[in-house]
Amino acid sequence: MQFGIFTVSDITQDPTTGRTPSEAERIQATVTIAKHAEEVGLDVFALGEHHNPPFWSSSPTTTLAYIAGQTTTLQLSTATTLITTNDPVRLAEDYAMLQHVSGGRADLMIGRGNTGPVYPWFGQDIRQGLALAVENYELLHRLWREDIVDWEGKFRTPLQGFTSTPRPLDGVPPFVWHGSIRTPEIAEQAAFYGDGFFANHIFWPASHTQRMIALYRQRFEHHGHGTADQAIVGLGGQVFLAKNSQDAVRQFRPYFDEAPVYGHGPSLEEFTQQTPLTVGSPQEVIDKTLSFRDYVGDYQRQMFLLDHAGLPLKTVLEQLDLLGEEVVPVLRREFAKNRPATVPDAPTHASLVQAKYGDDEPRQAVPNANRGDNLTVGSPYQDAGATRRTPQPATAGSAFGPAATRK
Repeated sequence: MQFGIFTVSDITQDPTTGRTPSEAERIQATVTIAKHAEEVGLDVFALGEHHNPPFWSSSPTTTLAYIAGQTTTLQLSTATTLITTNDPVRLAEDYAMLQHVSGGRADLMIGRGNTGPVYPWFGQDIRQGLALAVENYELLHRLWREDIVDWEGKFRTPLQGFTSTPRPLDGVPPFVWHGSIRTPEIAEQAAFYGDGFFANHIFWPASHTQRMIALYRQRFEHHGHGTADQAIVGLGGQVFLAKNSQDAVRQFRPYFDEAPVYGHGPSLEEFTQQTPLTVGSPQEVIDKTLSFRDYVGDYQRQMFLLDHAGLPLKTVLEQLDLLGEEVVPVLRREFAKNRPATVPDAPTHASLVQAKYGDDEPRQAVPNANRGDNLTVGSPYQDAGATRRTPQPATAGSAFGPAATRK
C-alpha cells in the first residue's frame, strides 16, 4: 500500500502571525516538502492544478519534473489534472515527457476541478463539464495507446493521422486515477476504463465515500476488469499531529477557524467527528485511518493533506517527521494484516511493464526519418506498425455511449 501527501498549492495568511508568504516562497517551500516526504519514507507526492490566486500551481508537470530531478524513489502524481479545460493532446505530451524524465515515477489524477471560472478562461462552458471530462479522456486514452490517431469530437478540432510525442515510456502509459468528491459519473468513468478511482474524502462523511467506492467497485467488475476487490482505490485525508491530542487541537484550531475552505462553519470538533479530518496524537491518526478500511475495503493509496490553511513550513516539516516516523510504519503493518491475496498492490511503472510484456523487452520507440514536418506514410516508427483504430460501438452497459469506447 502506498502512503503520501498532496498539496492544493494555496497561499494563505498565517492567522497566528498575520503573514502571507510570497508565491516564490511558497513554491520553494513545496519543493522542500516533497523532498522531505521522500526522506521520511513516504511513497507519493501529489500536486494540484489551479489557475487563479491564491493558488500557484498552474503547471504541475513543470514542478513535478523539477522534483523528480532531486528525488530518487518518490512517486509523483497530481491532485488534480484538469481534464475538462486542458487540451488532451497537450496532456498526452506533457505527462509522457514527465514519465520519461522521472524514470517512470509519474502518474496522474484527472478531474473536473472546483473552480467554475476556469472554464471560460480556457474557452469552455462549465455546463458541459461532464461531457468534456468524458470526451477529453477518451482522446487522451487513445493518444497514449495508438501511434496514429484519427479522431473527431465535439469540443476540439479533429485529428487526422496524428502522433503524440514522446511515446509513453516503455510503451506503457502513465497510470490514471479519476478523482472525485461527489460525482458518480466519474466513478463510472474510472470503472469503464479499468483505471483507479480516488475519493478525495476530505469534506464528506464516511457514508458518502462508502457509496462512491461501492459503485466504482461494482462497475469495475461489471466492465470485466476483475473482481470488485481488485479495483484500484485511493483515499484522501487531512491530519494535524502533535505528541498529544491537546497540543494538536490547541495548535491547529486558529488555522482551522480561519481556513478559507472550512473556517467560519462547523467547529473543529464537529468537523473531525463528521469527516476524515484527524487532529490529535499519532495513535489517534493511526486509529482513524485504519477505520477507513471498514467502509471502503482494502485499498491501494492513502494520501494526506498537511500544508494548507497558512501553516508555516517549519510546522509542515515537523508534521512530516511525525507522519513518517510514528504513523506510516504502523499503518503499513496494520493494513497488511489479513489483506487478501487477491487484492492488488498500487500500480507502478515496473508492475505495468511486467503485466504487459512479461519477460520480453519493453518497447523503445524509434522514429523513422521524415521531412521534418511529422508527415509520414504508414507508421512513423521503426519498431512498430501503424496502430490506427476504427471506433467500435460502446460496450454494453456503458453510461457514456460511443464517445467513450476504449481500446
